[in-house]
Amino acid sequence: MKKIPFNRPFIVGKELYYIAQAVQSGHLAGDGVFTKKCNEWMEREFDAKRVLLTNSGTAALDMSAILCDLKPGDEVIMPAFTFVSTANAFVLRGAQVRFIDIRPDTLNIDERLIESAVNGKTRVIVPVHYAGVACEMDAIMEIARKHDLLVVEDAAQGVKATYKERHLGTIGHLGVYSFHETKNFISGEGGALVINDDRFIERAEHVREKGTNRSNFFRGEVDKYTWVDIGSSYLPSEIVAAFLYAQLEEADAIMRRRNKIFSYYLERFAPLCETGLFRMHGCPSGCRHNAHLFYLLIDTAPGDRDRLIAYLKERNIMAVFHYVPLHTSPMGLRMGYKEGDLPVTEDVSGRLVRLPCYFELTREEQDRVIDGVLGFFGRAG
Repeated sequence: MKKIPFNRPFIVGKELYYIAQAVQSGHLAGDGVFTKKCNEWMEREFDAKRVLLTNSGTAALDMSAILCDLKPGDEVIMPAFTFVSTANAFVLRGAQVRFIDIRPDTLNIDERLIESAVNGKTRVIVPVHYAGVACEMDAIMEIARKHDLLVVEDAAQGVKATYKERHLGTIGHLGVYSFHETKNFISGEGGALVINDDRFIERAEHVREKGTNRSNFFRGEVDKYTWVDIGSSYLPSEIVAAFLYAQLEEADAIMRRRNKIFSYYLERFAPLCETGLFRMHGCPSGCRHNAHLFYLLIDTAPGDRDRLIAYLKERNIMAVFHYVPLHTSPMGLRMGYKEGDLPVTEDVSGRLVRLPCYFELTREEQDRVIDGVLGFFGRAG
């Protein structure tokens, strides 16, 4: 039986044509025509003040941590239910990570727990928009204003999702997108830094260009460029940008397809969800998710999540868990955290399974996935 992968990269439009154009232009390094097109598309589409394409979402997080100007001992509040890059960016700047628990409904940082975690060392709050579902940003931004903190939105999974009609990534002081091959819009690797506060724009350009004022030079603002700040090579090549721009041009078509896949899962699993065997994620009022991923939270016996993943794998269907909580990882334990510190996070991480959800997933393949899940729970497909 043909394997159904967890994810499959795809071509939807002019990706290969634009790559050829980039090669023929004679400019394959960063900040060429296609990089600028991507930046301008996102600024226009998301009503973002400034967007800078990067070579990964991780790179954009690293840049945001530098821009926050953290000192050793400063603290950053974030959930432990996230990818390691969220924490690494700030740990690399010498900051201490303060993990707090998540909400059981959205699996996002529990905004009700943030203020009690704030102390004199706190500098940044990092909400992570899990599954493209928005955190409660009004409450988070109010806490930040009250305590003079910065907010960095990890919207790696949230491109084209919204909170009260504002695009995720454009609400905090800084925002981060990812275009990894598992995301809605892909370029293999790739990301973007969204800058929503004027005071960070020029410095972000310097940090992204290895700490030089090269951007000022090309705008004719200085007669030569030189080293002015810390930074690294965070620019993607024009090949990456060309591929991504073709995807962004077809963003609406991609979203329609993903929403169709997502809605079919919801429809088919609804009867079983009502029996209490598992639950599916929803989206709070005033928010619009982007159908980035589809998960089930298994509510039956402990270990059933792992048994379901194994059951599907035997049928050539690849499903995965998400995540090992950062606070119970070897690094988290070395930071002084322990099992039991974040009960909701630990409970969710042992019960969540992600099902295949990608642009080219066919109805026949999706029916196989659904029938596999139903078969595991002893129901007819």
